[in-house]
Amino acid sequence: MGDQIVNRVANSALQVIDLETLYQEGTRTLLSITDFLDEGVVLREQSFRERLKSHNWQAYQNHLVAVYCPQDVLVPQWATLLLVTYLQPVTQFVLVGNLNDLEQQLFSEKLAQIDFAAYQDGMVMIKGCSNKPVPQQALGLLAAKLTPIVKKLSYGEACSSVPLYKKP
Repeated sequence: MGDQIVNRVANSALQVIDLETLYQEGTRTLLSITDFLDEGVVLREQSFRERLKSHNWQAYQNHLVAVYCPQDVLVPQWATLLLVTYLQPVTQFVLVGNLNDLEQQLFSEKLAQIDFAAYQDGMVMIKGCSNKPVPQQALGLLAAKLTPIVKKLSYGEACSSVPLYKKP
């Protein structure tokens, strides 16, 4: 019984990047501009401004908010911007778009903060499974940043990875 279990992955030069670790915690909220329009489709500036003024903005305290305007609703650009000015002081983050746009932006900002020099000429694997939603765009952005600098790039888990790139 002298056989010892050795974790070859932990002892290898393989660097694993788990995008799940970049997931920003917080309540995600989709706020439609139609909630502040007359009959949900007509923007009358005075009533729009009154609705914004009387709305309980504290309900979005520390939320991650996407301000959404459906394509079939035509409003001037200033209307969504005005909505953002009410949200910005109370939210953790706000943008104009949908929840997918919000998630993509949150991951993009986190990826922009990474110093990729540590992966220079390395063997890197982008971890495939996660318990939190990771947008496809974030995976693509990460692959695009790594490809010019790594020796090898793969995706998945150490036991079953898919090779993506090998430096010539």
